[in-house]
Amino acid sequence: MMRALAALLVALALIAPTHAESASANRELWAAAERGNLGAARAALAAGADVNARDDRAYDALTLAAARGDHTMVELLLGAGADVRLITSPYQGTALIAAAHHGHVEVIRLLLAKQPPLDHVNNLGWTAVMEAIVLGDGGPRHTETLHLLLAAGANPNIPDRAGITPLGQARQRGFANMVKVLDAAGAKP
Repeated sequence: MMRALAALLVALALIAPTHAESASANRELWAAAERGNLGAARAALAAGADVNARDDRAYDALTLAAARGDHTMVELLLGAGADVRLITSPYQGTALIAAAHHGHVEVIRLLLAKQPPLDHVNNLGWTAVMEAIVLGDGGPRHTETLHLLLAAGANPNIPDRAGITPLGQARQRGFANMVKVLDAAGAKP
């Protein structure tokens, strides 16, 4: 009797979650990523959440955590199989672009270790390099972000839709340290 009960419990544990259970777990994962709740994220993943599922705004949990600069959550999600190549958000960007926008250096390091697409252009016409400049403040975090992206092999010469290069954008904004980083990388005006 005990063996039969144990076998039944094991069999039940191996049954895939229903669609409703997976959808609920996905919602819990997105909410946990937005709030930085690691316990809830672990529980959602254990309940069958798809780490690469996108919400109704087209965000995945990794991009939500990357935009917040939550390197602990990003580590958890990467460990659970989050795809750094996933195109996400209403801007058709990546988690790397979201992190670059905000200058989240530690998150960028984690993402770069997984070899994301460095030169993906979102629907605004910007790469992670361009977002670090255009949406950054030219300060130490965004300058380090730029340095890390270029050191990883990002192209410093992909212009925006108006044809302005990252170097041109940095010069227009008076971001002297970013100009130095781009000059050192051989960026074109």
